[in-house]
Amino acid sequence: MPNTTNKTGTPATLPTSVLGRNGPNVSRLALGTMTFGAETEEAEAHRQLGMFVAKGGTMIDTADVYSAGVSEEMIGRWGKNRGGLNDLVIATKGRFAPPLGSNGASRRALVRSVDASLRRLQVEAIDLYYVHGWDRYTDVTETLATLSDLVKAGKLHHTGWSNITGWQLQSIVSTARSQGLPVPVALQPQYNLLDRGIEIEVLPCALENSIGVTPWSPLAGGWLTGKYSADVFPSGATRLGEDPGRGVEAYDLRNTARTHAVLDALRAIAQRHDRPMAHIAIAWLLSRPGVASVLLGARTAEQLDANLATADFQLNCADLAALTKVSAPGLPSYPYKFVQDWSEMDTWWTLGT
Repeated sequence: MPNTTNKTGTPATLPTSVLGRNGPNVSRLALGTMTFGAETEEAEAHRQLGMFVAKGGTMIDTADVYSAGVSEEMIGRWGKNRGGLNDLVIATKGRFAPPLGSNGASRRALVRSVDASLRRLQVEAIDLYYVHGWDRYTDVTETLATLSDLVKAGKLHHTGWSNITGWQLQSIVSTARSQGLPVPVALQPQYNLLDRGIEIEVLPCALENSIGVTPWSPLAGGWLTGKYSADVFPSGATRLGEDPGRGVEAYDLRNTARTHAVLDALRAIAQRHDRPMAHIAIAWLLSRPGVASVLLGARTAEQLDANLATADFQLNCADLAALTKVSAPGLPSYPYKFVQDWSEMDTWWTLGT
């Protein structure tokens, strides 16, 4: 049961969950640090880290490409100043080309990337290491064997994958099992009320294989806070104000009728509960099957503190159903809708007999 507190406070200890079948026990709200070194300077980053741990947070998530390794360096210096990071779960990622690392998921690339991350984080082992994306030029067996060797060498404790498709995830799991290699304990995809694409293939595959899901972008790049409107182009010190074409949350890409229908429903539920819209969006995501921990990223400690207050809040069944219905993206007509229709017909025939 989540700890209870008022709508502006945060529990002393955040609820926890086990990642996958045999992964680490982590706080259900994790600290994402992509802003460190880019939108957040070191003193403010250290303030966020201190606040997160003081509130009971245990998982800190970074990557070797966040600010070209600077995010990992900031965490490393903060950890050294507090006497180490052994009481926390430190997650990082490798696959792309950071300074002192290497591009790809080959043995050569991953060994170099892991060693570089260990130096920047100033730790002897990384608790959870994600391959940041599929490498079509490297046989997945090589990647998995390398990860296994790094675990045996004591440099990694657990492994996961990020930004992959359903068939890729199943290929990873099947290959690992056939070769006697460790199966990943975690998957880190984008997942929120505006992007539910993983529900078609990726999430069912993760559930089938008991892999914990740790979504990034729970607030859809700020859209689910209600800060952007249909008829006012973003400006000022916000992500889209500074870069309206930014990635998957780009203004022109997400400024749609469906988005604003979701925001209207979110706003109505938030007003009824006297909560920020962000709390409602995060609570919905925490209720989804397989979701073990949600990554919260923030520019400032105040933003982080506000979102950590979601930990004590749960939506009722009616609210969850309303949000799930209004945000439903629908299924492509083939094969998904076709298969669903036939499944429903099978059910009808069964009930009819």
